[in-house]
Amino acid sequence: MSERLDNRIRVFRAEHRLSQAELADAIGVSRKTISTIEVGRFVPSTIIALKIARYFKVPLEEIFVLNDEA
Repeated sequence: MSERLDNRIRVFRAEHRLSQAELADAIGVSRKTISTIEVGRFVPSTIIALKIARYFKVPLEEIFVLNDEA
């Protein structure tokens, strides 16, 4: 069984009319970091994940979900 970390960052950005660059600037990372997290190529550190959730004022689990693939 493999596990994948899915996320809803793109959805939250769209709801807030926010670009990747604007979110990246707000939490202190590069735009490329946000991009690679969104598409699932990079698993964020706990600190980055928490900063994203805090920025959107939602629990971490509303943005990130551990997907167990059979």
